[in-house]
Amino acid sequence: MSKPTTAELERIASQVRRDIVRMVHGASSGHPGGSLGCTDFLVALYFYAMKRKEGFDPNGIDEDLFFLSNGHISPVWYSVLARSGYFETSELATFRQIDSRVQGHPATEEGLPGIRIASGSLGQGLSVACGAAQVKKLNGESTLVYALMGDGELEEGQVWEAAMYAAHHKIDNIIATVDYNGQQIDGPTDEVMSLGDLKAKWEAFGWTVIESQGNDMASIVKSLDEAKELTGQGKPILNLMTTEMGFGIDFMVGTHKWHGIAPNDEQLADALSQLEETLGDY
Repeated sequence: MSKPTTAELERIASQVRRDIVRMVHGASSGHPGGSLGCTDFLVALYFYAMKRKEGFDPNGIDEDLFFLSNGHISPVWYSVLARSGYFETSELATFRQIDSRVQGHPATEEGLPGIRIASGSLGQGLSVACGAAQVKKLNGESTLVYALMGDGELEEGQVWEAAMYAAHHKIDNIIATVDYNGQQIDGPTDEVMSLGDLKAKWEAFGWTVIESQGNDMASIVKSLDEAKELTGQGKPILNLMTTEMGFGIDFMVGTHKWHGIAPNDEQLADALSQLEETLGDY
């Protein structure tokens, strides 16, 4: 099967953004800002880049794996999982409801296909991804492990322990991405805790760093191809991906204020008017 074009991926992304704002509005809670910012990346990852099997193999053998470390952006991940066939899109309507498999943060107890670890306690995802990548190397697999982190999450020390570990053990089948939007729940990262030169920091920790524009589908596709070509060379790969929080909706874009609040009825209508329905709403 041929890979989708950039235009086709953009059409999927528009629908995913519609799903995000509808889910968060329906639950009257959730995290739309980072979800909207990372939509293009996750669409490209699942529909273009990752080697996947039909259905869901809990063991993940001979397929690429993805770990979402910043689990609060679950709306975008749930939408992408559903739209790529892991479960029915109708289940998105149960977001954050009691006994739903589509919880506010990804969890494993409910058995939702596509979810391999519980996440949301920030700083842990890269460690898990390193372990999974090492298992694949030990098993002689050629498949890859992907992980996504937020930039505010880099304030967690465990991230840098994992970064040192990956470089020391030459885990060169891992591609980690940082959502570099400059925002976190309490405000701009430069005001909460300045991140400094992230490219230089990751390179100093022994990683090969590439940079991309996370709200430009062509740039994302190019960066995913480039990252794959850099695997197997003895160093872990870091994609420093610049995005805008709330991208795609004019009154949400570029501010931490939409990190974790839901749109009201009027705001939802405004948001949906800016997003083309391409695959049919759930």
